[in-house]
Amino acid sequence: MDMNRDTILEQKINGLIDKYMENLSEGKDIDQIGTFDRPDREKIIGILNALQGIVFPGYFRNKAYKYYTVKNNMSIQLEDIIYNLSKQIEIVLGFNRENHEGCIEKQAQELVFSFLDRLPEVREYIETDVQATLDGDPAAFNKEEVIYTYPGLYATMVYRLAHELYALGIPLIPRMMTEYAHSITGIDINPGATIGKYFFIDHGTGIVVGETTVVGDNVKVYQGVTLGALSTRGGRKLMNTKRHPTIMNNVTIYSGASILGGNTVIGEGAVIGGNAFITQSVPAGARVTVPNQEMVINVKDQSTETRDLKQDDTWYYMI
Repeated sequence: MDMNRDTILEQKINGLIDKYMENLSEGKDIDQIGTFDRPDREKIIGILNALQGIVFPGYFRNKAYKYYTVKNNMSIQLEDIIYNLSKQIEIVLGFNRENHEGCIEKQAQELVFSFLDRLPEVREYIETDVQATLDGDPAAFNKEEVIYTYPGLYATMVYRLAHELYALGIPLIPRMMTEYAHSITGIDINPGATIGKYFFIDHGTGIVVGETTVVGDNVKVYQGVTLGALSTRGGRKLMNTKRHPTIMNNVTIYSGASILGGNTVIGEGAVIGGNAFITQSVPAGARVTVPNQEMVINVKDQSTETRDLKQDDTWYYMI
């Protein structure tokens, strides 16, 4: 009985395999087979971890090694980054060989060293992000807490690293990095965005920052904020156009606000209130608020009569 059931199961599985293989032979883009000619997501996550050890050498290290000094750790991490990142860049450059004449291996290595040469400046920016987070959040106990636990800082760090790769013209890998950060923090920052110093993301969940967004210095952004395009109906025709807003220095954007459009400029020192929907420029120093809707709670007392409690009433009730 069991033998017969196993035979039937095997026949069904073989039938599915035959069906899938026939489907794979139809020439669709997703049918392409090249497992070893595609960037490796796990390798890229490993590269990010190694880069985190370069950015914060006193906080994160390669735990495979028992003995630790900053110089020793730096050497180990750099060797790992150079080897693995070069291999991943070789793969993505190979997607478009006509734009990368000559030896792709040599080009990949040169790009890696150009990227690594930028890390000291990236670290300077991240130092300001740490300070902005500590200064901006009274719940932050110290910088150690910010570095170890704040998703906004992690997403910003990954963005800053990915942005340098993006600026070097490296395809796909920068987006894989920021999408990894997105997957674990809920914060979606496109690596093409331009973000100044002292950037503070509070809470962070649901934040979206589009590719052509420009953000100045000392900008504070709360959860649920979208810095997006006004419309994407044009699809790929909109490539290489300014689709996302510009946020000037010293702006605060509260939770749930949406600021859309490539011509939209939020002036210096402006404060954008929660749930605002903005598609036009806002002058410097402005305060944008959305009038509160009137909240009415219907309460039934012991006499079965009802009364309405409005938002500005002082009232108490038991749950």
